[in-house]
Amino acid sequence: MDKRWVAMLGGLGGLFLVWNLATFTVPQWEQAIVLQLGDPVRTIREPGLYWKIPFVQSVIYFDNRLLDYDATPKELLTRDKQQLVVDNYTRWRIVDPLQFYRAVRDEAGAQSRLDDIVYSNLRENFGRQTLREIVSAKRAELMREIARKSDEKAREYGIEVVDVRIKRADLPEKNEQNVFNRMRTERERLAKKFRAEGDEEARKIRSESDKQVRILTAGAEKQAEILRGRGDAEAVRIFAEAYALDQELFELVRTLEAYRKAIPDSTTVVLSPDGDFFRLLKELPDREAK
Repeated sequence: MDKRWVAMLGGLGGLFLVWNLATFTVPQWEQAIVLQLGDPVRTIREPGLYWKIPFVQSVIYFDNRLLDYDATPKELLTRDKQQLVVDNYTRWRIVDPLQFYRAVRDEAGAQSRLDDIVYSNLRENFGRQTLREIVSAKRAELMREIARKSDEKAREYGIEVVDVRIKRADLPEKNEQNVFNRMRTERERLAKKFRAEGDEEARKIRSESDKQVRILTAGAEKQAEILRGRGDAEAVRIFAEAYALDQELFELVRTLEAYRKAIPDSTTVVLSPDGDFFRLLKELPDREAK
């Protein structure tokens, strides 16, 4: 091969090597710091192609996107002495790469600092609230306050805390049974209260029903007595009118009623036929003959 071609290819190879060693690219989703012999000399936040001194300067990259840190669940104590196992996560980003590099070096170091900062604020804020307040509508306000305070402390590490959220807040296993027993006792108390109120209401309803029944029965009996009295009076009047027309008929009817009442069915009575009680029986043939 011609020496000129060898020299040309060698020159192109050297140029390509120098190009790779002297240039670097910052993507859209990253930011970079240029180090010269280990010391930061330049911060690059905009994407593009940049130069560096080969073998003297190096580049380290940091994510420019919103990052998530899922913390390990930890126990916290509320104002009313209730223990909670809180599982939270934090959304954050690197806003000052140089400060970030000097303070925590990398994302692992940042997460360690965030864990301390967020947990400290969670413990402080939850310690001033009761369990009911934490699990109620006040929870969103608490999380905004925790995120704000965490962001203030994280700024010294070149970090911006965007949001802090709780995925789950549970009672420790050792307290779950106690809470369950308290809940069951409360439900039983309410059930007894409702049953007592129901029994009282039932007694009132039964009492009112009995009262109405007595009132209706008394009215019906009164009306029945009135009707019976009127019927008896009418019957007496009719009998009186009939008896007034025929005295012998009256005497006969009264005597027959006396026989019926005095001598029941299937009863044998031995009496003297000459007595006044049977006088009507002895006179009946004579009356029929007339």
